[in-house]
Amino acid sequence: MLTAASDTDAHVDLLLDVAQGDRDAFERLYRAASPRLFSICLRLLPDRAEAEDVLQEVFAAIWHKAEQFDPARANAMAWMAMIARNRCIDRLRSPGHTVRTTAIELGEELPDHGETPIDAAVASDDRERLQRCMQRLDERRRGLIRTAFFDGATYEELATRSGAPLGSVKSWIRRGLLQLRACLEQ
Repeated sequence: MLTAASDTDAHVDLLLDVAQGDRDAFERLYRAASPRLFSICLRLLPDRAEAEDVLQEVFAAIWHKAEQFDPARANAMAWMAMIARNRCIDRLRSPGHTVRTTAIELGEELPDHGETPIDAAVASDDRERLQRCMQRLDERRRGLIRTAFFDGATYEELATRSGAPLGSVKSWIRRGLLQLRACLEQ
């Protein structure tokens, strides 16, 4: 079984090989990362078919943008997760996008994919850790990160809302994310 550190190292190595056009590395990367990236897509796009479509777009983007990945600047999974998140947001904002719902009469026929008690406990611990680390950030960075990641606001929207230059907003968010990463890795 891979540890979190070796798992991350494997993703970095695979991404660097993909940047060189290695199709076998791309296949291994897909097998290793697709479950996590698909869960991000499903969380943002509850329609499974749409989430699958976006996941395909995500991996096409990873193939084409792998040379842009810099392991000194970002964790491999975080870099790929950001691509997935952005693709989902693009899909949600696209013209003509409608949210598909299921009739309430079919509610009993739908399987329950709720989390188990163990999953709930782990998620609760993770949330508490993240909350403690978020509290260590200054108020401006904390607010920008929350709005960007939880509300899906773009950098441009954040700059407009805050009245700050776009470059400053990007820098504040990047520095805040670096602080969060350091805190979470402790």
